[in-house]
Amino acid sequence: MDTQKKVLITRKLPEDAEKALLARGYAVDINEKEKTLSKRQFISLITKKDYDAVLCLLTDKIDAEVFDAAPSVKIFSNYATGFDNIDVEEAKKRGVAIANAPAPMTPTAVAEHVFALLFSIGKRVIEADRFVRAGKYKGWVPLLFLGADFSDKTLGLVGAGRIGEKVANIGRAMGLKIIYTDVARNKNIEEKGAEYVENLEKLLPMADFVSLHVPLLPSTKHLMNEKTLRLMKPTAYLINTSRGPVIDEKALDRALEEKVIAGAGIDVFEFEPKVVRGLRKRNNVVLTPHIASASLVTRTQMAQIAAENIIEFLEGKPVTYLIK
Repeated sequence: MDTQKKVLITRKLPEDAEKALLARGYAVDINEKEKTLSKRQFISLITKKDYDAVLCLLTDKIDAEVFDAAPSVKIFSNYATGFDNIDVEEAKKRGVAIANAPAPMTPTAVAEHVFALLFSIGKRVIEADRFVRAGKYKGWVPLLFLGADFSDKTLGLVGAGRIGEKVANIGRAMGLKIIYTDVARNKNIEEKGAEYVENLEKLLPMADFVSLHVPLLPSTKHLMNEKTLRLMKPTAYLINTSRGPVIDEKALDRALEEKVIAGAGIDVFEFEPKVVRGLRKRNNVVLTPHIASASLVTRTQMAQIAAENIIEFLEGKPVTYLIK
């Protein structure tokens, strides 16, 4: 009888995850295909063997159908801080453990990307780069690519958890005024000068830059929609590094077309990996392919944590990052 524990990693990750699992004597399989798996492909992959554990990705949709197909899997360790790809309540009913990987460096990496997007769109860096590459630059022009000013402007945070707090700290160091709204107040940033605003509707008209940092919940889906986008200043910029469906992407496309807002920097998409066609054609939006946490240190930490979750579970220890 084969008693060796079997672990599946659903996508190639930093090798630290595989090394840690192999060091414990587990049999480890890795899906080498560099593409997002459909539900059918995912089920086909995890049912090739009687796996004990699966190290999965945010793009792997895990629900009752998956649990039915792979009853041998007793833990899914998500290579992400978020876990909206997993039906956690259904997992609890079946006694299946769910864990995530909130790497210590994730807030820093994402916060830095927020400002990369903000500077890129506000200072029109992408437009200017394309202009030069196309051979259109013929000399200095006083009104060429005039962009936004940042000094003494107001940054509005929608959500002030670990990432929102880091964004607040960086913004404050830049001289931005920080305001925020959240279901729970963050005393740390308030003590450093951030102002709490009781709801989104009051925050949006006050902010020159709006950065979203909320989880994807029924209450946050399409948080930014036709109505709320029109509450923003016409000179304001919207940044999203949280979850794609937090923004109604078609409404955002219309808002950019009609100059309801000045621009947007988007790292996550409502229909990911698809992007509303109009957004891809606009100069007043910067689009990046879900890379806000894509620093070498951060992604390595995530791999280590996701693997350690599995090791702890299979060895009968308390799982540090168990979703309860």
